[in-house]
Amino acid sequence: MRNLEMARDYAQRAARCLREAQLALTEGDPPMAARRSQEALELAVKALLRALGIEYPRSYDVSDALLEHRGRLPQPIRGKVEDLARLVSDLAAVRGPAFYGYEREGIPASRAFTGSYAERVYRRVEEYVTEIKRLIDALPQED
Repeated sequence: MRNLEMARDYAQRAARCLREAQLALTEGDPPMAARRSQEALELAVKALLRALGIEYPRSYDVSDALLEHRGRLPQPIRGKVEDLARLVSDLAAVRGPAFYGYEREGIPASRAFTGSYAERVYRRVEEYVTEIKRLIDALPQED
């Protein structure tokens, strides 16, 4: 279902999560920066898919939907879809550990995620969220 109002709301929330990730970085909280970056990317990608009327699974990892519908994605996202899908999938896999750590192993999130990792993730996510938000904002309003 195509719904630009929802897509724009998701994009706004993605931008908010991105600001929260930046705050976590400046406050020295790498796991929270990674978690908020993941949430920002997830919301931005779902916003794009929603804006294009592409149904996606109700899960954190929507990389398969991106790859399946690559031909419907606008440029420049289409040209980077493999990288974007891999990032979505990789971050979905660390979503829980970034919040809780690795409980079975007794490794807290604060020890499992480094500042350099969180910074790299943030920078990559920032580029995609900014681009996707720009694309959605440029879409004409629905009647």
